[in-house]
Amino acid sequence: MDIILIPGLWLDASSWSEVTAELERAGHTVHPLTMPGVGSPAAESSEIGIAEWVDAAAAAVDAVAGPVVVVGHSGGGNVAWGVADARPDRIARVVLVDTVPPPSGSGISEFEVVDGVVPFPGWDFFPAEDVEDLDDATRARTAPLTLSVPARVPTDAIELSHEARHQVPVTLLMGGMDRETLESELDQWGPYADEFRAIQDAEVVRIGSGHWPQFSVPGRLAELIDSAVTRG
Repeated sequence: MDIILIPGLWLDASSWSEVTAELERAGHTVHPLTMPGVGSPAAESSEIGIAEWVDAAAAAVDAVAGPVVVVGHSGGGNVAWGVADARPDRIARVVLVDTVPPPSGSGISEFEVVDGVVPFPGWDFFPAEDVEDLDDATRARTAPLTLSVPARVPTDAIELSHEARHQVPVTLLMGGMDRETLESELDQWGPYADEFRAIQDAEVVRIGSGHWPQFSVPGRLAELIDSAVTRG
């Protein structure tokens, strides 16, 4: 199966390297993406928003013959869901890594803008449960790989317009949540709950990790993606 891997904020295609290798060993053709404007100064990226990221990922789908599985980590999940909206007939499954499908009109989050871009805020910025499985060596190895993202991307509202996206099967690989816990959380998230419950075929699988399993447990993440893909 062709699998498109969309990184979250501050990461590029290389963030998937260990997962990519495992998926290729399992027989898949893997397309890890670097999104437009990542690592570029404001002079080159100020016009890039979430719509441009969705367009870039949709173009990657268009470049592949046959059905495609789209995987999105964290903020990349917004992009993956945007692609499901734009190309519902081409997507065999969406796999979301520690994130949920966004409702139309929502953004990723807000972060400090510096010199017209959003730099990586550092591992200590995030809640303990997100990073507690990243040891010092992993943090030291991966922090230098992080890149700025265009200022608009985290806060741009994603626009979704095709109800057919809800017919695309979805697997949510959640770091620490099982389905019961996730649904309890979603009850407090308003339109996010409505979007999730509109999906006709959605499964939730607990990874048992923090927010960056591609760094902390890449083998397990690859195994779970493979299981989702082969499930059809």
